[in-house]
Amino acid sequence: MGVSRREAETVARGDLSAHRSAHRSAQSSERMSTRPAQPRISVVVPALNEARNLREVLPALPPVHEVVLVDGGSVDGTVETARELLPGVVTVAQLRRGKGNALAAGFAKVTGDVVVMLDADGSADPAEIPRFVAALVDGADFAKGTRFRPGGGSEDITPVRRLGNRFLHTWMNVSFRTRFTDLCYGYNAFWADLVPLLDLPDHELVTPAGTPMLWGDGFEIETLLTCRVAAAGLAVTEVPSVERARIHGETNLRTFRDGFRVLHTLRTEKARLARDRRLDRELLD
Repeated sequence: MGVSRREAETVARGDLSAHRSAHRSAQSSERMSTRPAQPRISVVVPALNEARNLREVLPALPPVHEVVLVDGGSVDGTVETARELLPGVVTVAQLRRGKGNALAAGFAKVTGDVVVMLDADGSADPAEIPRFVAALVDGADFAKGTRFRPGGGSEDITPVRRLGNRFLHTWMNVSFRTRFTDLCYGYNAFWADLVPLLDLPDHELVTPAGTPMLWGDGFEIETLLTCRVAAAGLAVTEVPSVERARIHGETNLRTFRDGFRVLHTLRTEKARLARDRRLDRELLD
């Protein structure tokens, strides 16, 4: 008995899914075989006028392979302070503005095996770094910080931000079939060999003065990373983390402006995933 076109398409999709799953498994096994049990840790710190905070954050770091500080044009001696505290610090001057651009510029400079994203304002506790690295060594591709699992928490999140984060991570979970408990949190770590796969915006592209911030250059970077990791089918482990209050100064985060950028990112990345799946299906026709 023959099969209908719909049945054939269903089988084809199943074959494609199995093929992609097997391919991802093979790639993961290959990556795991080359990853060291005692990885060199590169800490990427985006900073804009954080000199006072760096005096408390950098001395609290555990021993690491390198610290890459990406400066967004500080005028308070941020770079000089970092060099005073850590003579071997790698400093990078970002060419555009925004946390996302700073992180992309930092990722491009790392020479270690593991990348840790650490905010310069003191909200991320450096003492938690070994916990993130342990999750990677135990088999994760990406260690995602969460404030909403037992052992995590926040001294800084407002009720409005908490509600917005819940809405956004629910959207993420429905769209990408994930089960994350926290989306808009910037404390994460991942294996450095994943940087090319993340396909981040070109950090070296120079834009004219006054140009609006490019998509991917702002606080939506954490969402962009999470979407790309989920779309690639990588192994993600959520790591409970306590978000502390900023030590000095005021945050650059703007709840509604940046929330809309995150929402736009989710919609764009969902469309990207749908396009990729459509192209995969067309290859079977």
